[in-house]
Amino acid sequence: MRCFRALAFVPLLLFACCLPAVEFTLPPVWEDKPAEKVDYFPNRTSLFVWRNWNVVPLEKMAALLQTSPEKVSAMAERLGLEPYREPTFNPERLYITVVRRNWHILPYDQICFLIDKTASQFANSIIEDDFLWVKLGSLKPACEPLTYEEPTERQWERIDQIGALVRAERPVFDGRPSQRLDFIDELKAPLPQDEIVPRADSRFEFRFVSSYFALFGDPLATDTDEIYPEGLLQRLANVGVNGVWLHVVLRDIAPGNDDFPEFGVGYEKRQENLRRLVERAKKYGISVYLYMNEPRAMQEAFFEHRQEMAGVTGGQRLRAICTSTPQIKKWIGDALANLFTNVPGLGGVFTITASENLTTCASHGGQAACPRCSKRTHAEIIAEINSVIAEGVHRAAPEAKVIVWDWGWTDGPDIIKLLPKDVWLQSVSEWSLELNRGGVREIVGEYSISAVGPGPRALNHWECAKRRGLKTSAKVQFNTTWECGSVPFIPAMDLVARHCHNLAETGVEGMMLCWSLGGYPSPNLQIAQRFSGNEIPSVDEVLDSLAQERYGEGAPLARRGWTALSEAFQQFPYDCQTIYVAPVHVGPANPLRLRPSGFSATMVGIPFDDLNAWRGPYPPEVFIDQLEKTAAGFAPAIELLKQARAFAPEETRKSVDEEIRCADNVRINYLSAAQQARFVLARDEYLGSTDPQRRAALAETMREMARRETALAKELYLLTLEDSKLGFESTNQYYYLPNDLIEKIICDQWVIDTLARE
Repeated sequence: MRCFRALAFVPLLLFACCLPAVEFTLPPVWEDKPAEKVDYFPNRTSLFVWRNWNVVPLEKMAALLQTSPEKVSAMAERLGLEPYREPTFNPERLYITVVRRNWHILPYDQICFLIDKTASQFANSIIEDDFLWVKLGSLKPACEPLTYEEPTERQWERIDQIGALVRAERPVFDGRPSQRLDFIDELKAPLPQDEIVPRADSRFEFRFVSSYFALFGDPLATDTDEIYPEGLLQRLANVGVNGVWLHVVLRDIAPGNDDFPEFGVGYEKRQENLRRLVERAKKYGISVYLYMNEPRAMQEAFFEHRQEMAGVTGGQRLRAICTSTPQIKKWIGDALANLFTNVPGLGGVFTITASENLTTCASHGGQAACPRCSKRTHAEIIAEINSVIAEGVHRAAPEAKVIVWDWGWTDGPDIIKLLPKDVWLQSVSEWSLELNRGGVREIVGEYSISAVGPGPRALNHWECAKRRGLKTSAKVQFNTTWECGSVPFIPAMDLVARHCHNLAETGVEGMMLCWSLGGYPSPNLQIAQRFSGNEIPSVDEVLDSLAQERYGEGAPLARRGWTALSEAFQQFPYDCQTIYVAPVHVGPANPLRLRPSGFSATMVGIPFDDLNAWRGPYPPEVFIDQLEKTAAGFAPAIELLKQARAFAPEETRKSVDEEIRCADNVRINYLSAAQQARFVLARDEYLGSTDPQRRAALAETMREMARRETALAKELYLLTLEDSKLGFESTNQYYYLPNDLIEKIICDQWVIDTLARE
């Protein structure tokens, strides 16, 4: 039967290969914007070797440099790098990390060579891989092609200085260091059958998450074991998760038609992979949901013979396929009906229809520029695309859930009035909460554990939905947020429990527990599960029982630690801009810069030295003070958890150690962000001052910050060797690798030495 089925697909696959492929072009290079120069390395070659060692295969590094592997190895040895180890991980797992660390070193073609993508494939990744272009700064700086040039005598001297410093200052790790991505193998390992306990409950119909190590852009092109392996599904079920979601693009997973023949190439394989995931997840009581942000905008060439469908224009030379035309609405409905017919048991979809990627002409509020959509209201256009999606899904699967997310809506009640009655309404729980931190009044947008919801916007939208007879869902972040995205979870247990308790009391029927970050099977998710029964427990009941399970007789100490950490977290200088661009994710891995870089901080990507962007509405000293208060409050909380750990049962100690490391990583990153801000303040004044005494004082402040940054870099280096999860987030992959923290030591010493000479 299997052979017959495979043969039956051959004509379809041959047909798919004959279809025209969707081609994309890379954004232009900013020729007048040269790449940032890294002065603490003597040349680009040595910097390239440092940043790609044990990340990119040696042969590939040598081929790019047009030299021999022996020469690359010789330079690495003199730089103090550890012995070469052939990378064994799936290159797709680290390609974003490779791109980011080479963005200011290599031109496009050499980056494409390193990551094994064509220019069109990389352009598609830049567009579709969760805002990758924005995370890279929405510009490609000019870089000359890099080839190996034999260093001068002076450059070799500097390379040898770096090597001596690295060998002297690299912290000694006592034990077997974890290798990057080791955690995937750990989470893949199946649990013993008697340890799998799917949770049955009735209060929340769903609690769904993303994979902790999801792939984006085109995740169904690969075996879904890579995204949701058996072991991860089991562990998620054990912490009360009953749904998982995938980032997909509809044109990849459903067939095209006469109007869009280039859509759907290879969709059969993707649907088969999705079927397998649905079947595997079902064994653990888990449903599969798909992210619908449609129809995706296309580049201008797509509209050469479709001008009647061309909508408003957006960034990256993209243009909306106007949904006021019947062709695109028909394709979306038919595509979803095809998908839900061919993948029976698929749990449903959730939509984002205002912002995220450019989709409808109204998705970014620009419908006035479209001759068709300008005659319609924003609410009509947004409600219509949600209705088209719901019709397509329910045509094939009436029981599947269509969860309409109000993300970015400015006219929510008007849209809700026009939604079909067979959809759910989902709202970000904490949106529009008012905060006052350090005397600065702030309104929460989203991504906050430190602010406990629900807020007035969500309550209003849920009430509007209930009046229409719609079920409701809360979007939350109970593991981690962009307040610190480089840890799997933040153990602010009191805040998570209070938020869960509040949601249970509202009568909300579902929860989306995370966006792309936050899908780790942590104790935080156990808290959400414990509020899912018919009776609503108290916060203390839930936390007492969890602490007892994890810490045994140390439970009272753990509770004090969780409370202290939660109270400290409420000092964090929250602002939507701050959480996206401040160095709270990379911490001490962000280099210090003696001269302004001239680059703007990028969204959860590269902070540079852009203090004015980091601090958002907070005055510099208030921003620094709030970060220092948060870090200072974490320190005693961590000590309490360490004391409690001595009483933990043997079977929970590994998880408890992980919890302590996560808290310590957050503390380090916040303190480092404060120190970097102090450095930038002192540097900018130093560069503008002519007073010798004042310059000397400022130089000493800068040197002191560099010394403190070195100390934090060493602390975090050791933590990363203990736990390969630290520094990782699925859409950014690794923010920092252990060698980046050693690079920071090199940078700090160069700053100290340079200032001493001035």
